[in-house]
Amino acid sequence: MREHRLSGGNATDRVVRVGETVRKPWTASTPSVTAFIQAVRAAGVDAPEPLGQDEDGRSVQEFIHGTIAMDRDPLSLDDLRRVGSIVRTIHDASAQFTPPENVAWESAIPTPGRDLVCHNDLAPWNLIIGERWVFIDWDAAAPSTRLWDLAYAAQAFTLNDPNQSPHPAAQGLAAFVDGYRADEATRTALPAEMGRRATAMRTLLESSASIGLEPWASMHANGHGAHWAAVSHYVEAHQDIWLNALAD
Repeated sequence: MREHRLSGGNATDRVVRVGETVRKPWTASTPSVTAFIQAVRAAGVDAPEPLGQDEDGRSVQEFIHGTIAMDRDPLSLDDLRRVGSIVRTIHDASAQFTPPENVAWESAIPTPGRDLVCHNDLAPWNLIIGERWVFIDWDAAAPSTRLWDLAYAAQAFTLNDPNQSPHPAAQGLAAFVDGYRADEATRTALPAEMGRRATAMRTLLESSASIGLEPWASMHANGHGAHWAAVSHYVEAHQDIWLNALAD
């Protein structure tokens, strides 16, 4: 069957579509990630179904039809509430997951804890919107914390444009966090954690550029470094606005 290269990814190359499946390299972490996806699917999360290996040893999974969220018009407040709810469903399902023995994970950014296994890249570039709303690209799944993973998702969906006026952005952030059904402690801690998480991404890109570590060095050179520097400043500069929006 004919292969069609899928574009858009930064950290995974050689990803192709074959019929109604996606094929990508099988890595040391693939068995652990597959077990995680199977567990959260069983707990009610709509994620691409793992379909084993093909004759070339590649990982095979279900192809999800739709449009990447970042390629659509900006999400409405109701849409952001829906995405926040999906993130909550993923976290609650993950809390029930017990990793198998001899697990292997691949994660580029150190995390502040290991409360549960997280997707680690819940962002508009990994959300397919169609008849189903499905997060794809689970390859970076690894132990992390709810707050760290939520901070990245909330920032990526609502505070990723440093040119946007902070008050409308704060409305989107509040909608996303409402959808997540965050408690008071999470709402209070989230703004500072978003700042730390954005800074961690900037640091990864800058340190990788200094030593030529791919794919992050090329991403830094292609504008991601400047973007994350601006985003981290934006998130940190308006902490009072984010706190007020989440308190309201």
